[in-house]
Amino acid sequence: MQPTSDNSHSAAHSADPAHDLRDCLASMRGGSLSFFAAARALPRRMRDPACALYAFCRAADDAVDDPHAAPDVMEGLQQRLHAIYDGRAHDHPADRALAIVVQQHQIPMALPAALLEGFWWDAQGRTYETLSDLHAYSARVAGAVGTMMAIILGTRQPWALARASELGLAMQLTNIARDVGEDAARGRLYLPRRWMREAGLDPDAWLANPQHSAALASVVQRLLGEADRLYEQAVLGLSALPRDCRPAIQAAASIYAEIGREIERSGLDSVSRRAVVSARRKRGLMLGSLSAALPQWPEPARRQRARLAPQAEIAFLVEACGPAPWTIPDRALSERVEWVIDLLERLEQRNRMLRG
Repeated sequence: MQPTSDNSHSAAHSADPAHDLRDCLASMRGGSLSFFAAARALPRRMRDPACALYAFCRAADDAVDDPHAAPDVMEGLQQRLHAIYDGRAHDHPADRALAIVVQQHQIPMALPAALLEGFWWDAQGRTYETLSDLHAYSARVAGAVGTMMAIILGTRQPWALARASELGLAMQLTNIARDVGEDAARGRLYLPRRWMREAGLDPDAWLANPQHSAALASVVQRLLGEADRLYEQAVLGLSALPRDCRPAIQAAASIYAEIGREIERSGLDSVSRRAVVSARRKRGLMLGSLSAALPQWPEPARRQRARLAPQAEIAFLVEACGPAPWTIPDRALSERVEWVIDLLERLEQRNRMLRG
């Protein structure tokens, strides 16, 4: 990674990019252990930009969650983001590192801007009445990250970006199901309020006195079911990634999905306890993810499902990335053959639409 600008106001040139990356790696190690475990399986060329992306996301999240944050914290974050894209990153390791990443990988600013919008929703204390409302929030705080990761890993095909965004949604829903009690302690409730009322719970009364119950367990189970649906669909996008990147993404999906299984094994009690996947179990899941690197020749029905249009709440993320490039990717022969088959299928579909 090299600095992006010769602007004298940028600190990127007075700092060592390698040192910035070490700071970003430390941020990831001290933050999400699940993400850190999976990221270690990425090849080095992808691991560094992934760490830079994570570090900025975490720095922004910490800034918003800081109880002593200034009233204009969101304005400050937006200024930092614009400075990154203007080539004059602020004097912060995560900003300098991300400035390099967005230039090298041509990440549309609409994606990190969506992330900041999601953080702003948190700061406003926004509530979520329906699953669709929750998906809209998750699209911003997690789907945008999944989309950026897909671009970093080398794909801009719209269907693959949709699956990557859905993986972000699945992970966020898992986080919400795991952190019900912790969020309530901070006065936050992310479970769909309509679901709670359908289970016989008054959302505001429950938030004032959060307790585990069979009714709450049914809502958590329902949310995990939606997360599982998204995991199942998201992993169909693995075939669009370079083969040496697939195990890491499969591992991330498997480890996060396992959090859901831990929640279930604890009786769906996310109020008095926090589900944790053991290091031993993570190692087993990571070993199992190695099969994702093998050539994949999905049957027609599976291939068609993989290319489903994104659901409404994440469509804006895919559209922000523009159309897919119409050049044959520089990949292994088997992957290029699959790409050509997919291209011919899309052309035939387009011709049928024109004839219709």
